[in-house]
Amino acid sequence: MKEILVVANRTLGGKKLLDTVRARAAGGDVRFRLVVPQSKPSAGLVIYDEAVRESAQVRVDLAISLVAGEGIEATGEVGDPDPFSATMDAIAERRPTEIILSTHPATQSGWLRRDLIERIHNASGLPVEHIVTDLEQEGLPFGVTLVVASKTASGEELIEHLAKKAANEGTQPGGLPQHVFIAVIPLQDGGGSAPAEARTRLQAMLARLKAAGLIGSGMIGDPDPYTAAINALELFRVDDVVISTLPGERSGWMRSNLIERVRHATSAKVEHVVVDLKANTTAAPAGVR
Repeated sequence: MKEILVVANRTLGGKKLLDTVRARAAGGDVRFRLVVPQSKPSAGLVIYDEAVRESAQVRVDLAISLVAGEGIEATGEVGDPDPFSATMDAIAERRPTEIILSTHPATQSGWLRRDLIERIHNASGLPVEHIVTDLEQEGLPFGVTLVVASKTASGEELIEHLAKKAANEGTQPGGLPQHVFIAVIPLQDGGGSAPAEARTRLQAMLARLKAAGLIGSGMIGDPDPYTAAINALELFRVDDVVISTLPGERSGWMRSNLIERVRHATSAKVEHVVVDLKANTTAAPAGVR
């Protein structure tokens, strides 16, 4: 079985790239290895390296989940921040037969300004197919919702809201979903245990999404939920934002006017979902929640 190396970052979900992968897979006896370099946004807020690395892993996870729905065999990894080094490292490890490299158009692509395609071809001797995706003109072939939540991340009201959103959009030809979800769980006060608690909440939410038949991935965000949301909006192209909180005055996010602050910072639609954990616990039979 031959292996094709796919190198992409922000253009990863573009229709041209997905169609190219589908065409290669249709030939049979092929698998794909995805490498997503840890590329920072070229402008905007200062974003820490850990957030950049986690956002790259989110892209890997979502891409693998999407193509797996079509029976396409793929694995993936987060690569070096330098796309040339990331590609050459993967070539040395995986020994692919060819490379598919996806970029923005020349006027927008830092990779092309560094002659990345020619350098990879010259250094590896492998054929390199270049896919150009203009996200500003073409968009993505599916909707993307950013979900910001913490204590309420796996609450019934939130999961039901997201499931309804996906159901309203249906599926693409071949059964692929029309919608994917990116969860951001801000760190909460808790000292050394905060990262583990945030990770546990994230994994619980992703498990609930999977059980509901939804495709999602996620990352841990800045302790300040506003900064976490704005960083994610810099790192990902999203269609809308869902912020989940506890009710009213029980929510520190509501007391800090988080919803309106995020609405003022983005042109994307921002929805607010209230999750009453006390009511859920009271209503649930013993052992259910």
